[in-house]
Formats: sequence, C-alpha cells, structure tokens
Amino acid sequence: MRHLLEDSARRAIEYMESLGARKVAPSPEAIAKLAALDEPMGEQPSAPDSVLQLLDELCSPASMAMAGPRFFGFVIGGSLPVTVAANWLAAAWDQNAAFYSVTPGVAMIEQVALRWLLDVLRLPPESGGGFVTGATMANFTALAAARHAVLGRAGWNVEADGLFGAPPITVVVGEEAHSTLFKSLGLLGLGRKRVVRVPVDAQGRMRADALPPISGPTIVCTQAGNVNTGAFDPIGEVCKKAHEVGAWVHVDGAFGLWAAASPALARLTAGVETADSWATDAHKWLNVPYDCGLAFARDPDALRAAMAITADYLPAAVPQRSPSDFTPELSRRARGIEVWAALKSLGKRGLADMIERSCRYARRFAEGLQAAGFQVLNDVVLNQVLVAFGNAETTGRVISEIQADGTCWCGGTVWQGRTAMRISVSCWATTETDVERSLEAMIRIARKHAAK
Repeated sequence: MRHLLEDSARRAIEYMESLGARKVAPSPEAIAKLAALDEPMGEQPSAPDSVLQLLDELCSPASMAMAGPRFFGFVIGGSLPVTVAANWLAAAWDQNAAFYSVTPGVAMIEQVALRWLLDVLRLPPESGGGFVTGATMANFTALAAARHAVLGRAGWNVEADGLFGAPPITVVVGEEAHSTLFKSLGLLGLGRKRVVRVPVDAQGRMRADALPPISGPTIVCTQAGNVNTGAFDPIGEVCKKAHEVGAWVHVDGAFGLWAAASPALARLTAGVETADSWATDAHKWLNVPYDCGLAFARDPDALRAAMAITADYLPAAVPQRSPSDFTPELSRRARGIEVWAALKSLGKRGLADMIERSCRYARRFAEGLQAAGFQVLNDVVLNQVLVAFGNAETTGRVISEIQADGTCWCGGTVWQGRTAMRISVSCWATTETDVERSLEAMIRIARKHAAK
C-alpha cells in the first residue's frame, strides 16, 4: 500500500509541476490515445501499480490544464497546494460527513469553516450553511429553504404535502440569470420557464425599477457577479422592495460573492447581506479541488426543515450540528476540509490578495486588448473580460485558434447579441508573466485574422 500511495503522490506532484510549462489544451495525439481505455472489463485482477501507471500515462496528457495558471475559461480556479494535500488526507480518512456523533472531527472542521466563511463573505453570523457539490446544488439547496419558508407563511408544509395543491410561488429572475439557476428551479418543481423575467441594463444587472408588483409567496433571485460581465445586481435595493411585501430574496453568487472578502472590492457587494439566502462556489475563487459549493440561509431553521433526514437506523440526535441536516445528501465526502485548509492557510489578507490580484490581471487583459485595437464589451469591474475581434465569424475563428495554440485557453460566449471571447481570471497560480504571455498570443492570433 505504501509503495502505491507514494507512486500516486509522485505522479500527482509531477503533473502539478508541469502545468506552467505545458500547453493548456491536450494535444490531438493525447486524446487519440484514450481509445486504449475502451476495452472489455478483464476477467482477472490487474496489478494496482499497473492500473495507476495506465491512468497516469493515458489520462494526464489528455487532461485540460484547468489547474494551471493560463486557463481562463468557465471561471475555474486551480487548487492551492495546501488544499490538494488536505484533500489527500481527507481521502485517506474516508469519512462520511453526515453526523457529528459518527465523524466528529470533520463535522467540527466544517462548522468552523462555515463560521469563517460567514465572516469573510460578510453574511449574517446567525445564518446556516452546508457544503454541496457546486453552485447548481447550492442554488437548489438555498431555494429549497426559500420554498419551505414562503409556503410555510401561507400555511403549507411542502416537505410533508408536496406541491400538489400548494399555493403558487412566483419566481422573479433577472433576464441574464445563470442557466444553473433555472436547472435548480426545475429540480424543485418551480419550473424553468414559469418565471417572471426582469429587464437588465447594459452590463446585465437586474433593473430594480422594473421589478413587477409582488404578492403572495414569492422568491426573487438576484445575481452577484454576472457570468459574462462580472456585474452585480442592485441587491440592496431589490431586497428593500421585496422585503416590504414579504418576498424571499436569493443571491446566486457563484464567484462574485467572494468580492466581499476584499476591502477594495467589497463595495460591489453592498446590500448582499440583507438577502435571505446565498449560493457560491469554493472551487472557483477559493481555489479548492473539485467539487465544493456552499449554500447559506439567514434562517437556519428553514434550511434544516428543507434538508434534514430522519430514519430509525440513523444515529440519535445530538446537541452538536450534524452536517446532513443542511445538505441534500446523506452520504458525502467531507468537502469542508479543503475549505478550512484554504482559509487557515491564506488568512483574510491572503484571501483578499488572491481576489484582488485576479481582478488586476483582468484589467490588464482589457487594457492590452483595447490598446491593440480590439473591442472590450464590458466594464471590467471584477475578473471577467469580454472581447470581440470583429464580427461573430472572425471572433469564433480567433477563439478556436487561441484554444488550439495552447498558450492559454478562453471560451466563447454570446452576450446581448454579440459573439465574444470571455476571459475569466480566477487561479491562484496566475502571474504577471502568464498574463503577458497569454496577451501576446491573443493579440498575435487576432491580428492574423483581422488582416485577412
């Protein structure tokens, strides 16, 4: 066992050390070799060391260097080394993080990490929270608490009686709400299309002055960090209007909520603390390994009522917090370990520096591309940059060649009718050298296509 685990650690370390030098996207040759994996399952056992070797030799070269310093797609952070190490230790512990009475160590770690998160994200300290897979399930979990609360005020117990015959819930969203929010609404039986859409401004922010009249059970879904522009809805103003008529306000803050951790950027999140629930990712800007999302609700009882589970064979209740009372899963890994390790390692100042550095690099990308004659479409307020290299066809060709070139990797998007390349800076490992190297490649490729 020791030899196998040491071999695995060696291979993982070599992979991580190679990320800065390799091309970001895997080569066609590496992808082609994956066909060797497509074989019938063997009748006889295979030696564990040969299994690990095959996995490394075939899959490591065919991986996208998402953990590296020049991957700027999908708002994906890398993994801080301390969080990878903590992840390895947590895997060795192999704890099912469901009940304090069974796994008190990881339950305590998660409880402490949640308290720290409420502090650095400037959310109400009385809030309850849970660790889930990502922002999709974080939205689902928080909106389940919202569904419980708004129907409870109308005299309906949705967990006991379901939605059949329940008072209808009005869901209000911004026109540029993220697709994962709609998936969550569908999973909750609230409908992906059965929503009231509010117009947005030129940066994708919900217009508070365009909120519809609200009556009856209502959930208003706002956004902290538009996935294209990084812009923030006027959440404080929305909360004021919504709370006057008893609505619940939810914040989808998958990456933008982390701006609260920076004294220089916290102004963007003004009013976020007045909402009722929040969703965010730790595997984005906190740079912990996949997968790790976070759901919070100001009223922990609403979250517990929506998520708690009971069964005769489960451990008896104890005074301490049991993690499974606040998440959709009963059995799950102890995601809070890496979060605790990241926060403990960084401290408030280190976390703020990491967030601010990403935003500074985003501004540098925007300045460099504009100086080269290309159009930046958004106000760069956070870590998101949208750039067009001409018409949709030309922009698409530039994006494809940048991805194939391998210096860096950025994705495409269509925002308010314009095809653009989206640059998302979120990795702890990105340096000024990485930015300048990537900027040179972008401009070189874009100018080649502009000259055609």
